[in-house]
Amino acid sequence: MHRRRFLADGLRLAALAGGITSLPLPAWANSRQSNSAPAQDAWDLTISPAPVTIGDRRAKAAGVNGTVPGPLVRLREGQDVVLHVSNALDEDSSIHWHGLLLPSNMDGVPGVSFDGIAPGETFAYRFRVRQHGTYWYHSHSGLQEQVGVYGPLVIDPAGEDAVAYDREFVILLSDWTFEAPARVLANLKVADDYYNRNRVAGQAPFDAWARMRMSRSDIADVGAATYTYLMNGRDAAMNWTGLFEPGERVRLRFINGSAMSFFNVRIPGLTMRVVQADGQDVEPVDVGEFQIGTAETYDVVVEPGDGAWTIMCESSDRSGYVRGTLTSRAGATAAVPPLREPPLLTMADMGMDHGDMAGMLMAQGDGHHGHHGHPVKVPADPLAGLPPVTHEHRRGPGVASVADSPVSRLHEPGAGLEDLPYKALAYSDLRSTEPGADTRPPSRTIELHLTGNMHRYMWSFDGYKFSEVSGPIEFDYDERVRLLFVNDTMMAHPIHLHGMFVELVNGNGRHNPRKHTVVVKPAERLAVDVTANEPGPWAFHCHLLYHMQAGMMRVVRVGDAPA
Repeated sequence: MHRRRFLADGLRLAALAGGITSLPLPAWANSRQSNSAPAQDAWDLTISPAPVTIGDRRAKAAGVNGTVPGPLVRLREGQDVVLHVSNALDEDSSIHWHGLLLPSNMDGVPGVSFDGIAPGETFAYRFRVRQHGTYWYHSHSGLQEQVGVYGPLVIDPAGEDAVAYDREFVILLSDWTFEAPARVLANLKVADDYYNRNRVAGQAPFDAWARMRMSRSDIADVGAATYTYLMNGRDAAMNWTGLFEPGERVRLRFINGSAMSFFNVRIPGLTMRVVQADGQDVEPVDVGEFQIGTAETYDVVVEPGDGAWTIMCESSDRSGYVRGTLTSRAGATAAVPPLREPPLLTMADMGMDHGDMAGMLMAQGDGHHGHHGHPVKVPADPLAGLPPVTHEHRRGPGVASVADSPVSRLHEPGAGLEDLPYKALAYSDLRSTEPGADTRPPSRTIELHLTGNMHRYMWSFDGYKFSEVSGPIEFDYDERVRLLFVNDTMMAHPIHLHGMFVELVNGNGRHNPRKHTVVVKPAERLAVDVTANEPGPWAFHCHLLYHMQAGMMRVVRVGDAPA
């Protein structure tokens, strides 16, 4: 699996730190008009050093076609495409087409599905486009994604679009650091709270946080202490702007292309109608805010009328933000709301036994509330009929905690969004517009524990780092499998299975939503169903880049189709 190379590639990226020349942003990110473009069936993309300016500082990144982010790749459902990717770096590189259904050898993961692209070489990705929606692409080599090798990808439907809109904008969110990514990872290994500027102490009488050597404010590993948050390659001061005509319905294609950041997204004064999740059509849900995990995408439609509105995207730990402007008047802006109070982990995030936890919650004033401070109405757990989790996984220094009583948290909108005066999106709200094609119940369940030791910065599945596993997780061709995730850590993990959509088991039966990336909250038990009909080896990992690099990755191998 070339694990040694997989873990070492990022260390050579220190050479990309520093630079003196700036280049323009890609045309789609500069445009104040709709950034739609015609679909193409042939593309030439070059990964190369790409000097950029962020605010008043300059740095040398690694971009695609000379820019960060890269160009908007637009395809059409049903077409045959070829994407020639050339590598002008002095190290191996790659492009992974995140969320796309394609042959395994076109997926772009070095050491898993192909050998990578050597310096000076070109690789031709060829496949038929089998879907539509909002996606993105990024390097899967070392830590190159952190230094700029990523960009948006939009696929137009073969027929009429089910979403009605008059204008569209891609909103690609990302995080940038002027530190070498290898240094960021090294700092996290030295001190897990190295970038945490929101530290708070535990509370008596039960100071479990101190005992577990973890801060209640440890929502994100990396925050604004080193990150500048970007929208379409612009920071908050640069203020990316989308210009529309009064009366238009505006579609915003949100992509979280960050390395390590969740964002809480709102447009004060506007209701957002969520119409797609991870490129898949969902029944419309009107919300005032949503949290988007690393690698997820959400499409929303707004009807802003005449005026200017701020697109506010706070990092989930509320250490920083990026904003943009939607306006019908060139040059107009709207007020930028201040950062809100940082959220705190609760005892529920430890996954304690309910009886023990109730007393601790009362002692610590650690309640859990919903909109307007009222208790959340918890829907029925779609996994209530399953037997208790087994906890039959490896223990040791890489497993700092175990969630004794993991529960469904599908109805929760994300840390810090529990007590708002308006609706925030939750996974329980997502319902596919089309019924799933496979009506078979799963033939077996694979229980997978998300494990880690924050203090030592060790991350894994079932207590085993990628470098320690003996082989892939085997699926038979066309097998119907349930993956039961149990998060034994106190951090949310965006789990991504390459090559196949998973069906999130959220109580909607055949209308369970299809996703390529699923956020598993702390101490949560969550299930997805998979029809294993894509032969070959596929990467399977946490999409927090430094978690994956530290070992939270496996490979799933689907058997060949019968002759």
